[in-house]
Amino acid sequence: MFSKASLYSRTGILIGTAVALPGLFACLDHPLKPVEYEAQQEKQDSIALTVNKDVDILFVIDNSGSMGEEQATLAANFASFIEVLEREEVAANYRIGVTTTDNGNPWCDGTGPEGGRLVASSCRSRTQDFIFAGAEMIDATDAACLSICPEEWSNIAIQPSAIEGSADMAARPWIENIEGATNLPDGLDTITAFQCLGPQGISGCGFEEHLESMYKALTRAETDGEESQGFLRSNAILSIVHVTDEADCSINKAHETIFLPDGNRVFWTNPEDGAPTSAVCWNAGVDCDLAAGTCVSANKNVDGQPAGSDDDAVLRPMNRYIDRVQEIEDMKQDITPDQEVLVALIGGVDDTGRATYAESQIDPSFQIDFGIGPGCQSDAGRAVPPVRLREFSEAFQVGDQQNMFSICNSDYSPALEAIAEAIADQVKPACMPACVADTDPTSTILD
Repeated sequence: MFSKASLYSRTGILIGTAVALPGLFACLDHPLKPVEYEAQQEKQDSIALTVNKDVDILFVIDNSGSMGEEQATLAANFASFIEVLEREEVAANYRIGVTTTDNGNPWCDGTGPEGGRLVASSCRSRTQDFIFAGAEMIDATDAACLSICPEEWSNIAIQPSAIEGSADMAARPWIENIEGATNLPDGLDTITAFQCLGPQGISGCGFEEHLESMYKALTRAETDGEESQGFLRSNAILSIVHVTDEADCSINKAHETIFLPDGNRVFWTNPEDGAPTSAVCWNAGVDCDLAAGTCVSANKNVDGQPAGSDDDAVLRPMNRYIDRVQEIEDMKQDITPDQEVLVALIGGVDDTGRATYAESQIDPSFQIDFGIGPGCQSDAGRAVPPVRLREFSEAFQVGDQQNMFSICNSDYSPALEAIAEAIADQVKPACMPACVADTDPTSTILD
């Protein structure tokens, strides 16, 4: 279990909060108290009250063979997300970037891993990605793409836009809506754009690296020469959303032989099998007490023993990802002290966001394939309960806001709306590190 705390102290300064503008939230929750001023004369300055409406949203979408129906549901329900961001009192200036969970694996030769690159092309232009050629052929082309993305948007020409710190205009691999102006071609709204760009197909690697793909996407956004350079704005609210039905398998490439037949099979459910299953990811990065119904992340070396260092861990330690995002949050809080990075998961949990850990009683093959019983199941499918992704989500939970939602539901509208509402809660006036004058002393509030 990981947690974070953000403590800020300011001395010798009076924090003023403006609360008179309609539709805006106050910076502080406690009531104002009388203050005695030592100065006999106050210099009067006009301080502009600004509202930070900039929001950068990164979706990390599982593109493995079992995700066709889930991607279709995500795209079909996406209006619930955008409608909150575009509400009159929110009016967010948002960017939406999408990457996959495919970061490459020695057992997934030829999947063309994105490795954190943002994908901004119509699903209709890459229909080959919606066919999974496994032991059983799965074709999700119609369900996850053609039935959702209108035929007229088989190709989407992203329009040039600028990034922070540069006047250069270029087509960027994301959707944006800034002060009502989008980077989309005429006639294409952001909801339809996501319904075409969001579905990532099902041909990606089945050893999903959600956290490492996220890490690389954030790094690429800050790297000169990358297509996604500039995606992250310095003062923008950052929201990261993981969508998956499996466990994180962010492997240290130095130890990737644990997946190979001629490597160390200590994490294989059956060392005599001809191929590894996703259970390798579970066994390599998780410790459980199923009698107590608990599981936690664990750093293990290639022999299955506790790793002596981060470099010895076969799966990248959780501090790599928590520390990276915490660093981003700290930089943002240097500008806006109470700004939080928002993390959400649509994964293998129940409707309350709770992960259940137990052996699979009904289907032993699920246990063999994934190392644990399903965390949720319905007519819409089954999903592995998260551990590493759960801990990452918990590390950035804001108050008691739910930030984990079930991927087994047939409707993601409530989840997407809740994720967007958490973003809307962050859109508020900036606190001002200065004295403010009460323009109407007769009223009961500070004007």
